[in-house]
Parts: sequence; C-alpha cells; structure tokens
Amino acid sequence: MDLRGLLRRPRRWAAAGAAVVLLAGAGTWTAVASDDPPAVHRADRVMSMGGGVRVDTSYFTPAGAGRHPAVLLGHGFGGSKDDVRRQAEDLARDGYAVLTWSARGFGRSTGRIGLNDPEAEVADVSRLIDWLARQPQVRLDRPGDPRVGVAGASYGGAVSLLAAGYDHRVDAIAPAITYWNLADALFPNGVFKKLWAGVFINSGGGCDRFEAELCRMYQRVAESGRPDTQARRLLQERSPSAVAGRIKVPTLLVQGQTDSLFPLGQADAAAEAIKANGAPVAVDWIAGGHDGGDLEGSRVGSRVRDWFDRYLKGDRGAGTGPAFRISRTGGVDSTDGTTRLRGASADTYPGLASGERSIALTGRRQRFQNPAGANPPAVSSLPGIGGADGSLAQLSALGVGVSLDFPGQYAAFESAPVGGDLRITGSPTVTVRVSSTGDDAVLFAKLYDVGPGKARPVLPAQLVDPVRIEGAKAGKDVTLTLPAVDHQVLKGHRLRLVLASTDLAYASPANPATYTVALRGDLKVPTAPAVTTAAAPLPAWVWWLPVAGLAAALALLLTARRRTATPAPDPGLAHVPLLITGLSKRYAGSADRYAVRDLSFRVERGQVLGLLGPNGAGKTTTLRMLMGLIRPDDGEIRVFGHAIRPGAPVLSRVGAFVEGAGFLPHLSGRENLRLYWRATGRPAEDAHLDEALEIAGLGDALARAVRTYSQGMRQRLAIAQAMLGLPDLLILDEPTNGLDPPQIREMREVMIRYAAGGRTVIVSSHLLAEVEQSCTHLVVMDRGRLVQAGPVGEIVGSGDTLLIGTATPMDGPVAEKVAALPGVASAVLTEDGILVRLEPGGTPQALVAELVRLDVPVASVGPHRRLEDAFLTLIGGTA
Repeated sequence: MDLRGLLRRPRRWAAAGAAVVLLAGAGTWTAVASDDPPAVHRADRVMSMGGGVRVDTSYFTPAGAGRHPAVLLGHGFGGSKDDVRRQAEDLARDGYAVLTWSARGFGRSTGRIGLNDPEAEVADVSRLIDWLARQPQVRLDRPGDPRVGVAGASYGGAVSLLAAGYDHRVDAIAPAITYWNLADALFPNGVFKKLWAGVFINSGGGCDRFEAELCRMYQRVAESGRPDTQARRLLQERSPSAVAGRIKVPTLLVQGQTDSLFPLGQADAAAEAIKANGAPVAVDWIAGGHDGGDLEGSRVGSRVRDWFDRYLKGDRGAGTGPAFRISRTGGVDSTDGTTRLRGASADTYPGLASGERSIALTGRRQRFQNPAGANPPAVSSLPGIGGADGSLAQLSALGVGVSLDFPGQYAAFESAPVGGDLRITGSPTVTVRVSSTGDDAVLFAKLYDVGPGKARPVLPAQLVDPVRIEGAKAGKDVTLTLPAVDHQVLKGHRLRLVLASTDLAYASPANPATYTVALRGDLKVPTAPAVTTAAAPLPAWVWWLPVAGLAAALALLLTARRRTATPAPDPGLAHVPLLITGLSKRYAGSADRYAVRDLSFRVERGQVLGLLGPNGAGKTTTLRMLMGLIRPDDGEIRVFGHAIRPGAPVLSRVGAFVEGAGFLPHLSGRENLRLYWRATGRPAEDAHLDEALEIAGLGDALARAVRTYSQGMRQRLAIAQAMLGLPDLLILDEPTNGLDPPQIREMREVMIRYAAGGRTVIVSSHLLAEVEQSCTHLVVMDRGRLVQAGPVGEIVGSGDTLLIGTATPMDGPVAEKVAALPGVASAVLTEDGILVRLEPGGTPQALVAELVRLDVPVASVGPHRRLEDAFLTLIGGTA
C-alpha cells in the first residue's frame, strides 16, 4: 500500500466523490422511544462503499425543521453502531444530526477488518461525510462541506483522528482512550504486547476476518515473539501519527489512567503534535481505561457536548473546560463501595516531564535470570479480563498491591523514605547499565510505591515499561521512560524500581540468559506543580452532625436494630443458584429511564435457562449486575443465598463467557488454559482442567496450536476457560455467535452436559430455535421488564397464544385493529397469519366472533407451537 500520495496533502477520496448507494432503509423514519423530550428521529440504512462492501448506518436527527451541525460517532473494537446509540440520541436531543455506523467487519457491515486502513475504514468516513453533505437537516459551510465533528472511543477514537488528517471537512474531534501510533502501542520499544494483540484478533472474530496482510503479520509476530520492521510499518501506516502534520482542528483528547493497551503517553504524543499545528487542544485523564475503572461516562459526555457546542455550533458561551484535567482517586465511599473521584486541572497542558525532581536510588550491581521459555512470567496486568469494578488497576489506585515478581528474575533499587507527600504526574525516567549473556535483552521496568511494614508494594495503574536492548552483550547505557501515571506517594513510603526479565502480558526471549543491571543516575520524577486539585467542599455533616448525632443516639436507645452494608446470607437459599428480586437499573444521569425495571425470577439447580429479549431489553445489563460488574439501583441478586456485590466471595462459584477470550495462537489449547488459570493465582488442583475439557469435547485438538482451530473450536475453548474450576453457575452470552449449524449443535451438547452434573447454565442468545432445543426454562424480557418466565414447553405451548390462519395475506392496519380488540394483549403478523396473545379472560370463541365482525377471512384457529412465535407475541413485535 502506497501512502505517499495521501501524505502530500488532504484529499477527497476518489470513490467518495460518487454517490453512496443506499441498499436498504432509505427514507424509513421511526421515532426513537424516549421519556425525555424533545423527540429524536432515526433512519437505518445500509450503504455501499464500493468493492462489494456494505456499511450499516443509523441517522439520528432532532425533531423539527432547520439545519444542524453533524456528528459522526464511531464505536469501539469488536462492537457495532448499536453500542453508541444512546450517545447518538443524546447528541440529537442537543441539536445535532448524528450518523453512527458499524465499521467494516463488525455488526451487519461486510468487508474485512483493516485496523482503520486509510484506503478502507478511513475512506468510508469520507464517504459518510459526502452523504451528510446531501442531507437537508445538516448545516453546510459550503456546498459539499458539512459542519461536522467526529467522536468515538478506542477504535472509534482513532478513526476520528485519522478522519481529521485525511479529510479537510472535519471541523472538530473528540477521541477517547485511543492510540496515536498503533505500532508503539502493540510493539512498545520493540517488545510484542502479546496478550492485548491476542484480544484484538479474537474480539475481531479470528485472524481470517482481518485483511490478509494484517493476519499474516500477526501470525508471524506471534510465532517469533518479536515485531519486525515490516510489522511496525504496517501499523504505523494505519496510525494517526502518519498524518500528524495535517490534524489542525480543535481536539479534545480523553485518555484512561488504567490502560495498559493505550497508556497516557499515546495522548501526550497526540497533544504535542496537534498543538504544534496551531489547533486548540484539551487533555482529560479519566479514572478508567481498557483495564477497568470508572470511565466517567456522564461527565465525559457532557464535556464532549460542550466541546462540540463551542466548535461546531459556534457557541462562544460554551465552557470547554480546562486545558488539562485529571480525575484523582479520593478513597472509597463507605455507603456503596464506589471509588470517589476529585478533579485536578491546569490552564496549560504540562506534558509528562514537568517539574522533575531527583530521587536517589540505592542498590548494588545485580544479576538475574531470563528463564528458559520465559516461564514463569511476572504478572502486572491481565489484559482482557480487567474490566470489572475490581480490576487490578483500580485496586492499585486504592493502595492494594496485586503484582507478582519471581525471585531470581528481577533486580530492585530502592529510595529512602520520602520526607513528605509526593505527587507523581507524568513519566519518571532513570538511566541504567544493562548487559546480557545473549545478544539482546528484554526488560520490564516498573516503579512501586512501598509502604511501611509488611504492606504489599503497589504498582500504580499496574503499568510497566517494556524495552528491548539490542547488542546488550557488550553492555549499554539505557534511559528508561516509565509509564505516565498520576499517583500520590505518602510520607514515609519508598520508591522501588524493579527491572524484571518477564511479564505475562508481553513476549520475552525464549532462550535462557543472564542479565546484569547497574544504576547510572538518580530517578527523575515529574510532579507537574501547575496542576492543582479542586478544594473539596466542606462536608455537609459538619453542619448536621450535632443534630443527627442526637437523633441517632435516641434511635439506638429505642431500637436494637443496626444497618449493615451487606445483607447477611440467607441459609434458606443456600442451594438456590440464583434469585433476583425487584431488580432495577436506571440509565446514567436519568431519574426515570430504566435499562432494567422491577425484574424478578428464580433459577434452580440443573436448569439451562435461556434469557431472551429484543435489543435494548436489558439482558446485558442484567448479566453485568449478576456478575457484580455494575450495581443495581434497586432490588437484590442472591447467588446461593449470598447478596451480589463487586468482589463478593460467592462470585468464585460463577463462571462467565461474555466476550471472546484472547488466546495465544502459538500455544496449544491446553497450554492457554493452564496459563489463564495460573494468572488467577488459585491452586492448580482447583482448576478441574480435565473435567472442563471433557465437557467441552475438544479431544486431541487440545495438543494443537490455537491458530489451527476453527471458529467453533475456539469458541468451545473459551467456554472451557469459563468452566475452569467447575463453577456451580455458568453464564454464557451469545455462545454460538459465528458458529455454523454443526458447531451450534456441538455447543448445545456442551451446555446440556454441563448442567447434567447438577450445575446451572444461563445463556443469552438470539437463536430462538437453538434456545428451544437446548434450554429447559426461559426468561423473556422486553424494555427492561419481565414478560414471562417458566419451562420452555409451558411458554411454547401456552394456551393464551393462538395462530389465526387467513385465506388471504393481511396488512399492518388489520393487525393493529386486532390488537385493539377486547381480550387481546397483542397481535403480530407472520407469514402464516396473525399471532394473537389473549389477555386473562379472553377466549378463542370471542376472538373469532370479533374477527368475523372485522371481515377478517379466518381460515383456521389453533395454538402455536414454535418458540419464535411465542417470543414475537410476548414482546408484541418490538424485536
């Protein structure tokens, strides 16, 4: 691929000049359901991008006439346009015309994944801008040039930067937790970030879903464990850094502090480059990231809207916030266990080396080993499984040490206790002398905060700096730039520099070697003195404490009851896998819009329960609450009698498959599972590896490299990983995605075998025929509420649903009239007639009489027998 022509100047894509072909949905407008005025209109279209590629889009516009600035909203890797629907609706309510799309290879869009290939995904964005320029709702700066901004997180964030570099019509961007140079992100300092790369490939659906040259590159690097020049060039060409000099629009960079995939240094490089072009730039370090933590969705969403109000609407009164802001951890709220955040800011972006302070380290010249096969590896982060509220990175922010270094595999240098509190904001640096018995050395540098006594050292944000030193046999002086963090070291604590030979998340040389390391100077620590933390408001308890204290004392005298933060276990439910009672979860920032509302159901041992519902029914939110990833606003979840909270011990009895697992392609299936279990820190004998593998039914394939697996085999391996430890409750979210019919049948047998041992399986799936064959019980949800629960046979064969066969095909208005009849709960048109669900008290005889009165040509009346029919009637056709 030749980018030289593209790099010379901003250009319009030749193919984009032609009209985008609308393949489906043109002019189909529907009102988006919402409790919040004003109304939003949505139109879904599948557009042809040329070359046989079709891109699925949704267009959201405010109600009423007039032209509005436009926003293109991209999604994260592995997702689709549906992931950003609510953000699109919110922006549309604020007066924007919003276009979302599923990138190539994701959702309903076709084509191969190109990792934001300028000739593919980036060109698609220019074609979408062409389309926006022709819409009557969009404000134009000139013919063919709409007023447009681009925003998105991760994959979508990178394409917003690239769009600004390749298309001069982009007016403002707001990328979040994304990369500036993808080669630096996945091959930092020449070291292969193997686990994150594996997560990329697997969440994309496997190597064959990518452009062929990307697949070949990944397989080559994964096998060798070392990125080559061609691999770096391939990723650099797909990076915003390739067009650094051409991004000249107002840019809000939101980057995560708990992010071992795209650390803060990526946003720093972007900020410096775009600022050098003369464009306004603001940088916002949020508490969360790809490794978990709080993504601050509500606050960030408000700031993005303000940014676009200023630079797209031209509202000079819109507050765009400080040039630099950090969210800092302020402890844990004792009432609900959530992390408290406080903002700190500066009028200018300080970079990563502001206010450097020298700190002396002590330690002799040290030797340590790189073990054969780089095994066992040290542990810092666990990519791909750190998104829960209890992620390693979040625990480290709260002062809990969770890292692991093996004796004899690292060198350590330590400071004296600091004389006062020390705030590190940026990237510390240190120079060391490195030599190796081999030609090269790979080191992993990390800076621990070591408290007094026996407290475990804390690795801020669980971040390490990998570095490859070539020609190390002769010895080299190397300056290490450690990952950027914002971390407070308390008075009396020490700083400990550790240089390890291995790390679980990265590829290390397989050949054994001895490394020798010595200090060559002090540790340089940035303190960013211009950054100030907002003063905390005077707590309300200062004013009401005396009165409340008196009232509390009186209450304690009158009652012997005392509140506890966590409900006590219920012995009567000790053998009940799951009981959900009155569960509700509101949308962020809303008092009366619910994702889940007043949901109650019970699951018993040995059941395979299917969780069904249309998109937006609340299934995923329910599963996330069940796994302790988010907290309900009301109601309760009990697993074997224990109330679910983030980090609840009973969650060790729950296994979950909610996304594709990131397997290492060069390792066998068995080796991948052993590596995963070792990373959990639990005893090997507790894994029950052989039992899980027998249930998964992979046979001799376990000894083969995972890169040789079919999609179905990878899926079964992922299920086996979820079954490690033989959890009593197994949760599977869309386990048959991407499988062909024989593979789906095999997956069905896996679920049935697992439950046959007295365990329980909950499966969320959109394949109704498969659910009917594999599940014993069903829970049907719609719009966040329970519609019906019970055995499959009872729901499928429910006597309150009838199939009305008609002599001639019926149209929509007839179904609406039938649905309005007395005694009818819902009516849905099908190919076979009309499916009618009766209300309690409704009878077939009364229904037939009313149908005759309406001149409906009734040919037959009988109960339905398919789950698909039952599902459609239960949800009233909203799927």
